[in-house]
Amino acid sequence: MRSGPHGGDPFTLGVASGEPDNHSVVLWTRLARDPLAEDGLGGMGSRTVEVDWEIARDERFRHIVRRGRERTGPDAGFAVHAEVAGLAPGREYFYRFRHGRHVSRPGRTRTAPPVGVLGSGLTMSFASCSQFEHGYFTAYRYLAADEPDLVLHLGDYIYEYRPQVYISPDGNVRDHAGPETETLANYRQRYGQYRTDADLQAAHAIAPWLVVPDDHEVDNNWAGDIYEKPNIPQPDFLQRRANAFRAYYENMPLRRRNMPQGSNIRLYRSVAWGSLANFHMLDTRQYRDDQACRDGWKVCEDSADPARTITGADQEAWLLEQFRRSRARWDVLGQQVFFARRVSGSGANSMDAWDGYKGSQERIAEGWLEAGVRNPVVLTGDVHTHWANELKENYADPDSRVIGTELVTSSISSGGNGADSDPADDPNLRRNPHIKFRNAQRGYVRTRITRDELRADFRVVERVTEPGAPARTRASFVIADRHPGLSEVQPG
Repeated sequence: MRSGPHGGDPFTLGVASGEPDNHSVVLWTRLARDPLAEDGLGGMGSRTVEVDWEIARDERFRHIVRRGRERTGPDAGFAVHAEVAGLAPGREYFYRFRHGRHVSRPGRTRTAPPVGVLGSGLTMSFASCSQFEHGYFTAYRYLAADEPDLVLHLGDYIYEYRPQVYISPDGNVRDHAGPETETLANYRQRYGQYRTDADLQAAHAIAPWLVVPDDHEVDNNWAGDIYEKPNIPQPDFLQRRANAFRAYYENMPLRRRNMPQGSNIRLYRSVAWGSLANFHMLDTRQYRDDQACRDGWKVCEDSADPARTITGADQEAWLLEQFRRSRARWDVLGQQVFFARRVSGSGANSMDAWDGYKGSQERIAEGWLEAGVRNPVVLTGDVHTHWANELKENYADPDSRVIGTELVTSSISSGGNGADSDPADDPNLRRNPHIKFRNAQRGYVRTRITRDELRADFRVVERVTEPGAPARTRASFVIADRHPGLSEVQPG
């Protein structure tokens, strides 16, 4: 086994935190002296080891409030998940890990406000789709510089392809290590490679994360227990899915209750931020029916079959109950694929998005209306493009009332540099008048949520084919309390 380029330092993959509530948070690290080791164990050997952690009120660690010790080893991929309870609500904390003589970088985290408290507001950023080969993760660096209170990642954290298979229009700037990910060792190695990125580490270290996977954490456009290309045999896809879910858990700041059981993992959940917001994190891959009409962009009658589901019956029932029970000012759906109706020039819809599951699309929207949800907002990743959409009661009628809002983040790097577009000359907007903005540059979305409004800044990076390119806010929109829909404002 290689000794690795990092000497004896086991903290080459950085630190992270996640799943905050009003008294606890998850602290994460994964030991790896050689992050690209082909066996996926990071050059850590075969023995169980101990890792100490501490969390403090100050970044100099003068006021330690909790300490603990965790055991980890090869069965866990040398990952550490410390669930730290007994913290004060609405408080900023700092944390770090120690193994032997080595100390990790510090991380910053935060607990949610107390139940019943609206608070002074929440800065939340969300991101999706970081293809290591297609570009540098500069957008993560800018996201970290904003110092948000909370980060949502909506899928495609890694990509499964072997090197030089998925080629960016601008050419790939770096290569994946290892083959296409299928075994547990493959997935562990791929996460190890991604997590060595300094910009990604900065984004993890700045704030707690809420995460959900999309398709590429397993395999492109998979659906339920069906491989992307069901006409091409693949040995034991459910075993591959089990490997992917296990590695995903090992590499994310998730709670023990999210630990996978074989090829199943329970990731849909609600996280409250005081009374200001409920974040309903959804899984639109594991329980969905196969894409209609063999996937792609199609005019497909089967997509309107009300029996078809993208969430599965249990998750749908759970979400509708969350709507009925919610007393939050804002109910935010953190999920993966395009929710609003979207029609191409030929009249086709995307069979991989909610348009391919129109029954689910309609039942969820009707559910928040029937429950009287005060401010429903859908957050979306997947499509490598910024979009700002008004959700309509009847998309066939341009004058139909607006019943919610969707904000879609572009990719961190997937698709290469991308390009700007002029809204006045964008055929996507002309065909779909409920869509108010589109931009195909790379970036993320920064939001500021208060009792009176949600402001969204669509952040873009000039290019991703070289590190450190400049960033700017391309457009900003406000959603006012009790007024679904978008008002464009001066970029922030």
